Amino acid sequence: MAVAIVWFRNDLRLDDNPALQAAVDGGFDVVPVYIHDPDGEGAWAPGAASNAWRARSLQALDDALRSRGNALRFFLGHSGPTLAGVAAATGAEAVFWNRRYEPAVEARDARIKRELREQGLQVESFNGSLLFEPWTLKTGKGGPYKVFTPFHRAALAHWAPTAPQDAPKRIPHSDDGPEGVPIDHLRLTPHNGWDHGFWTHWTPGEAGAREAREVFVDGALRDYTEGRDRPDRVGTSRLSPHLHFGEIAPWRVVHTIEAQRGQAPDAQVDGFLRQLVWREFATHLLHHFPHTPEQNLDERFATFDWARLPRNLVERWRRGRTGVPIVDAGLRELWHTGWMHNRVRMIVASYLCKHMRVHWRTGAEWFWDTLVDADLANNTMGWQWVAGTGADAAPYFRVFNPVTQAEKFDPRGDYVARWVPELASIPVPLRHAPWRDPALLARVAPSYPRTPLVDLAQGRDAALMAYRQLRDTRRDDDEHR
Repeated sequence: MAVAIVWFRNDLRLDDNPALQAAVDGGFDVVPVYIHDPDGEGAWAPGAASNAWRARSLQALDDALRSRGNALRFFLGHSGPTLAGVAAATGAEAVFWNRRYEPAVEARDARIKRELREQGLQVESFNGSLLFEPWTLKTGKGGPYKVFTPFHRAALAHWAPTAPQDAPKRIPHSDDGPEGVPIDHLRLTPHNGWDHGFWTHWTPGEAGAREAREVFVDGALRDYTEGRDRPDRVGTSRLSPHLHFGEIAPWRVVHTIEAQRGQAPDAQVDGFLRQLVWREFATHLLHHFPHTPEQNLDERFATFDWARLPRNLVERWRRGRTGVPIVDAGLRELWHTGWMHNRVRMIVASYLCKHMRVHWRTGAEWFWDTLVDADLANNTMGWQWVAGTGADAAPYFRVFNPVTQAEKFDPRGDYVARWVPELASIPVPLRHAPWRDPALLARVAPSYPRTPLVDLAQGRDAALMAYRQLRDTRRDDDEHR
């Protein structure tokens, strides 16, 4: 029987997998392949937390394939030559994969597709991760969107999610060709066990994604629009890493959530679906503006006066030692679980970019290495949004006050108490700003910083002054043109 290679990447599932389904429907014996090729990712090779998650998700995928009469073959090396070698060794006639949209990967995949076709292979790629591929929604003038609201309207006007398709009951296999290497040869798992705390919070793989979806539908969905901003509650879907690694298709999530209308209020359903469209918007931006992981989308900020702080101060931010409890709580949650609540991500990012005035790339790189849901499109858009340098961004002069944010979204200080336990015995009003009672802080939490790394008022004023200087410089330049 004819053989087809199915190249798995960020589509680690059997349900709703168009590349796999194409191979099965085409009557091929299937050779499932995973290639660890960090060099092929360009400047943004996956970080440590992503690799730790991927190791477990790949194992879950291999187990699922074995239950259907097949197995995943692991390889280490450059993707193009590896695929060509496996195709030659197995006598494959076709190679199928689901598309990715990171700039370096898009360019690499286009080259691989061309080279394999030149060798006489049938090569096809599919949409396995989006409701709308980046080129499908355009402005009235035919260009890309830079503002979310009209993008969202366009998405709703073309709303027709793909119907879910369950996994094939049997996946025909081929015994030909190389077996690959054991998964531990990929060296995805941190050697020092840094990730051990993650797995009390997460279950990577398709089964874990299904469970997370059901937990969300049965609980947090019913109060999503308010609950999603509360880090002291379980108010979000926690589907982001599962979506990033393709352990569940977004259209299956949509169909599940849409089916809740009548049980959950429409406003809650629509609120969650809006966040899925926000995810789509991020990929749309990355595809059309591939320079943005490195450069400001808003070119006005090319000459912005970012501060040059000593490395040890940035390290204190990374380790959750800023002296601002909500900021420290978020960064410690990240370190121990590989994830941070979205509202807290904005607060943490604002403190770095606005109060400390550190370039947003510094934060983006830290999140990239430590988040299990690190996604180039979402990470880039999120940091540029907070910094005020991106599409549809929060204005630079909008500076989150971390104390008032904490008082609003963690009113009893439960989130702070969980992740900054040395402050748990401090009365709630002071738990968000313990420097207001230095004697109590010294007595109860002697190891905690006495004052914020950057004073909130002084940091805000310095940020606004830098913004005004940028604005005035541009105004002078315009007048002299």
